Amino acid sequence: MRVVIQRVSSASVISDGILTGKIEHGLILLLGVAKGDEKLDAELLSAKIAKLRIFSDENDKMNKSVLDIGGSVLVVSNFTLSANYAHGNRPDYFGAESPDRANELYEYFVSLLKKEIKIVETGVFGAHMDISIEANGPITIVMDSDVLRRKGK
Repeated sequence: MRVVIQRVSSASVISDGILTGKIEHGLILLLGVAKGDEKLDAELLSAKIAKLRIFSDENDKMNKSVLDIGGSVLVVSNFTLSANYAHGNRPDYFGAESPDRANELYEYFVSLLKKEIKIVETGVFGAHMDISIEANGPITIVMDSDVLRRKGK
């Protein structure tokens, strides 16, 4: 699994013309599920993200997590994070998990976050979405569960 994490002052997502998620001060997560990903990948990422210290403390040091600040999270599925762009100019997405399995892992990831974080909003899996982001920092991190798996070995 890959996730693009962005610290935001606010973010919202409109899915098929309907507002499906809106947050203030927190994180937007673009989540891509790759072939072979498992529940462990969702568990590793959700645990790391909830405690990721990328919010400023009273000394303006990035020492606080989204949990520490009582922030919100907006999760949006994004299969294009599995793009293979090595050949030609049109990426392929053969590395993305099948929609049914990807949705299952996406929903599991969201459920894990909801156990830790008070406000977790989402887009609609597989829908065309328009996302509005008021980036804060900007602070943007790309996280891959493979890196976290290697750390555990």
